[in-house]
Amino acid sequence: MGTPLEEWVEDAARKTRPKQVVWCGGSEAEAQQMVETLVAEGRTVRLNERTYPNCILHRSDPSDVARTEQVTFICSRRKEDAGPTNNWMAPEEAKQKVGALFDGAMAGRTMYVVPYLMGPADSSMTRVGVEVTDSPYVVVSMHIMARIGKAALERIGKTSDFVPGLHSLGDLNPKRRFVLHFPEEKLIWSIGSGYGGNALLGKKCFALRIASCMAREQGWMAEHMLILGLEDPSGKVTYMAAAFPSACGKTNMAMMVSTLEDSGYRVWTLGDDIAWMQPGPDGYLHAINPEAGFFGVAPGTNALTNPNVMAAVKRNTIFTNVAMTASREPWWEGMTAEAPPELTDWQGHKVSAGAQGPAAHPNSRYTVPARQAPRISSHWKDPAGVPISAIIFGGRRARVAPLVYQSLNWQHGVFVGAGMASETTAAITGEVGVRRRDPMAMLPFCGYHMGDYFRHWLEMGRRIPHPPRIFHVNWFRKGPNGKFLWPGYGENVRVLKWILERVNGKGLAEETPIGFVPTPQGLTLDGLAISAADLKEVLRVDAADWQKEAEEIGTFFNKFGDRLPPELRAEQAHLTERLHLVASAKG
Repeated sequence: MGTPLEEWVEDAARKTRPKQVVWCGGSEAEAQQMVETLVAEGRTVRLNERTYPNCILHRSDPSDVARTEQVTFICSRRKEDAGPTNNWMAPEEAKQKVGALFDGAMAGRTMYVVPYLMGPADSSMTRVGVEVTDSPYVVVSMHIMARIGKAALERIGKTSDFVPGLHSLGDLNPKRRFVLHFPEEKLIWSIGSGYGGNALLGKKCFALRIASCMAREQGWMAEHMLILGLEDPSGKVTYMAAAFPSACGKTNMAMMVSTLEDSGYRVWTLGDDIAWMQPGPDGYLHAINPEAGFFGVAPGTNALTNPNVMAAVKRNTIFTNVAMTASREPWWEGMTAEAPPELTDWQGHKVSAGAQGPAAHPNSRYTVPARQAPRISSHWKDPAGVPISAIIFGGRRARVAPLVYQSLNWQHGVFVGAGMASETTAAITGEVGVRRRDPMAMLPFCGYHMGDYFRHWLEMGRRIPHPPRIFHVNWFRKGPNGKFLWPGYGENVRVLKWILERVNGKGLAEETPIGFVPTPQGLTLDGLAISAADLKEVLRVDAADWQKEAEEIGTFFNKFGDRLPPELRAEQAHLTERLHLVASAKG
């Protein structure tokens, strides 16, 4: 008898029948061997070694370019535990139906066994996963995104304390594409996709869907959040976590170049996508970034929007579905003011500037080691994590939500997060620009009933002696002319400065029905070209708009039935009451 890990790998091999099994150790030589394999397969090219050393461009199948929520399932034993916002499939049905697709799926291919750590090797908050896959692209990506090899194997030892993930490209047929999560078994199955979120099982599958179930059972939080540190002029760093739906600027915010650096305010990067948080001995909520790399959206990223990431991706980076210039450098829409005259598009076709359709896929990506970020925090790998003083929610809202507001308390903050909405982007398949509710930016990633998830948030607040203050931001509010009112990017540090002041019991604010909104004098605006009218509009709380918003939140809450915590229904009623009082006073 072998160890539980060896037995599970042998079982996976019996099922998928690969020609050989290779255990990955995590060396640089191994990563280069994977790249050679990818280049030989014909969908991957090496980029300009002089300007982009050790960088590659991978082109995925045109049908396989984004997360596919409609084929993502939670396979809990009871349907009601998956909740109304997840697709559910009975575990027995899932294993029979999808198990048949795995039968012989790796015939003629190599099965790679990738043991990996989510989190620093010496942290008690770290968890272990093992992914078996027939995709060299997954292996080379996991080299960047996680800590793979010996340290993970040592942590597992002879125990069964790891999250197993079985992945195969299958035949890449969208009709035979499934991403399955078995929360009671802490098991992941994925077949038919090579795309990041569907195939890098340590990412959304483990770090959010399975980890959210683990976190609820074990008394911690697994959240779709960036982590940053804001340094003030005294040198003190205050840590914040922020949740935004995909492609709403999480990475840009995490790697922000502050426009207030001359005044002593500097942003330090700790993570851009996922935060695992647990109460620390000091009474604060402590967070680690379980990942070792960034998997970011490329289009729109440039020297203005995110100079730090543009510097980071200059080496040791995997680009996926971007375009390539004649000099074999990556390019995407928004990277430069004008497109180069000659390009190879994301599908490998030669195109000229101004050709119909984007040259890079709207959801094209870069995968880059976190250590390469110019402003990576010296504490990003601290085993104890960093103490979180503020949690920020946000999304894309052309109307309604002001630039920033602070919740009245933790319970009200949970309500703010539970009701947050955003306009959809290309990061998921489906229609773009549709407003949808995305509680805590976790709607696609919570591994269990979201009513129970809200309850877990409320209970965590009671367990933390010094809970973070909760805020909501909206960089995307537009004026009557359809243009953004707030300049965004590095100027967002002005909002973070106000949040810092509020955390410290300062910061000028006006109490409104939705929470505390900065007064125009409360924001540091020196050197910012924004008119008084635009500033007033970006901070405006319109009672009529919010009455409609409160009704929509109430309708959204209805889908959670009796699993919705009554505290949230009470918060909605209190909001409606406060709005009614304001409207009556004006009337």
